[in-house]
Amino acid sequence: MTTIRVSSEDEVVDAVGAARAARRTLEIVGRGSKRGLGRAVESDDMLDCSALSGIVSYEPEELVLTCKANTPVAEIVEAVTRANQQLGFAPADWGPLYGAAAGTATIAGVLSADACGSAAVRYGRARDHLLGYRAVNGLGEAYRGGGKVVKNVTGFDLPKLMCGAFGTLGVLTEVTLRVFPRAGSSAVLRVRNLEAASGLALLRRVWSSPLEATGLGYVPGDGASVRLDGATRPLAEKIAALRVLLPECAIEDGDPKAFDRIGNGAMFVDSELPVWRIAVPPANAAQSIEVLRPVHWCADWAGGLLWIATDVEPARVHAAASKADGRAVLMRADEVARHGPVFPPEGEVRLKITRSVKAAFDPLHLFNPGRMAEGI
Repeated sequence: MTTIRVSSEDEVVDAVGAARAARRTLEIVGRGSKRGLGRAVESDDMLDCSALSGIVSYEPEELVLTCKANTPVAEIVEAVTRANQQLGFAPADWGPLYGAAAGTATIAGVLSADACGSAAVRYGRARDHLLGYRAVNGLGEAYRGGGKVVKNVTGFDLPKLMCGAFGTLGVLTEVTLRVFPRAGSSAVLRVRNLEAASGLALLRRVWSSPLEATGLGYVPGDGASVRLDGATRPLAEKIAALRVLLPECAIEDGDPKAFDRIGNGAMFVDSELPVWRIAVPPANAAQSIEVLRPVHWCADWAGGLLWIATDVEPARVHAAASKADGRAVLMRADEVARHGPVFPPEGEVRLKITRSVKAAFDPLHLFNPGRMAEGI
């Protein structure tokens, strides 16, 4: 395998053109913090895009930031924090799950994996914050998708398609993100001594209230946690309203770092079992836990997202998620398992659409072959 290093979009175009001419497949890599996520890639060469880094423009008054695709998330967070702003979807740092150092993730990797943290329950997922991008497709063409303004209604919504595509549709070279004002203060409140069903039901009550919580998580043995944001006085009013909403509960101060650990899957770093991330309707979360009975688990997004560690065979996990109207992704496992059903099996109609989209963006299947499914 040859490693091809690029530092500009023009160099990416040349590298893809050469790969296309030689019919050699490419594994697209930034800093490699999530190479263990998804099915195992079997490529001829590696395209190292880590040098495509740096903030291109940042307009705090317009709530828009443009940067090269492999800019470290930490650099972006530092820049927007100085302007008293934030990335609403709270990019998750999954690197330690795969043995990488914390804080090494790039924005392209986060977007390609749709790696959202706990605040997504309030602000939406990564796909809701990518306004536009530049990329190189499998024809060796540089192109732009989306735009650089929040209200963009032209053409197809290609940015959403790129989020969660795991680099199978092209090489991102530049991204434009929506940012949000940063809350003045934050408080994490916790209710202990709750069984799973009761704790998840409590979180759904808060979720359906006007409190606009930015964190709704449950950890067995630790209880249900709620994060509320706001300026000093509005935050105090939200906390008072939470106590009125839950008069039967003993509400105490929680751990300010609780949602960082939940969103990053930190409690599973040392697990020897396969680790899964399951998205389900919040009302069906308790059902999924009852069926799978995982050794370790926690819930985010008011139960809309479950992290579990279990040795239950993958087919059963996917079946349980499907029965609960959800979908499961195998986040970490050994190499043998990574050649199997990491992502949910697709029905005939959806698979046909997936293949058509892949053919439109990457007709020779050059990029990250097999990362999401065999032959894709």
